[in-house]
Amino acid sequence: MSPIAFLKMHGCGNDFVVLDARRAPLALTPAQVRRIADRHRGVGCDQLVLLEPAADADVRLRFLNSDGSESGACGNGTRCAARLLFEEGAQGPLSIVVGERRLVAERLADGRIAVAMGEPRFDWRQIPLAEPCDTKALPIAVEGLPRPVAVSMGNPHAVFFVRDLASLDVPRLGALLERHPLFPERANIGFAQALAPGRFRLRVFERGAGLTLACGSGACAAMVAARRLGLAGDTAELILDGGTLEIRWPGNGSVVMIGPAAQVFSGTLDPELLNDGAD
Repeated sequence: MSPIAFLKMHGCGNDFVVLDARRAPLALTPAQVRRIADRHRGVGCDQLVLLEPAADADVRLRFLNSDGSESGACGNGTRCAARLLFEEGAQGPLSIVVGERRLVAERLADGRIAVAMGEPRFDWRQIPLAEPCDTKALPIAVEGLPRPVAVSMGNPHAVFFVRDLASLDVPRLGALLERHPLFPERANIGFAQALAPGRFRLRVFERGAGLTLACGSGACAAMVAARRLGLAGDTAELILDGGTLEIRWPGNGSVVMIGPAAQVFSGTLDPELLNDGAD
């Protein structure tokens, strides 16, 4: 195997190893993904982003979590990929395929990237959940917490609206709830606190990656959940550990996420790292 070029990028601290598979297919095993994502023995990242060709779009994206599993959506990773294409000379708006969704990305005058992330889904089968239930108040009982709201943004999210986010052990609760029996495909677990009208503090424990500095699809899910509960209007500011995202959703149609995307460094993955006997 030859060395593989990569870019290290991040969106609000949610960091990625970006691999370009548009000209030559790139198949990675879960073990190889875990080695690349290892922060001590590899490059280190929350997710890998694979750029793949798309016949009827500018690019197809795949997202691989640091545990080797695949994610159905990643807002921060989508913004990073969009920035890369814009810097290659692409003219917006970009058409981006993620799973069965077609997203649209534009670069704003201030340098931020806006992505139309698609329509949220609320039906229990679409999220998916293990059984029929009210997705505005899931039957999950956690002492001291309200019942969460479920939303799919291409991947499953459960959002708890809490009074004091700083008092919660988010890593412990997230790890416990990610694998709740109600979530047959696991779920991203968000904890949001209203700070002011249209402003929320948010932390997200991502399935397959753990607690990250930011989660773009989680911010979209939190905004949509807040609006469903009457806690937000058409626009909200989501303050995450690594930065701030602006989310727009008028109550129907696509959710628009706006935020930064940064490139950190480039390099090559040595074949030794990808050797399946390297562990």
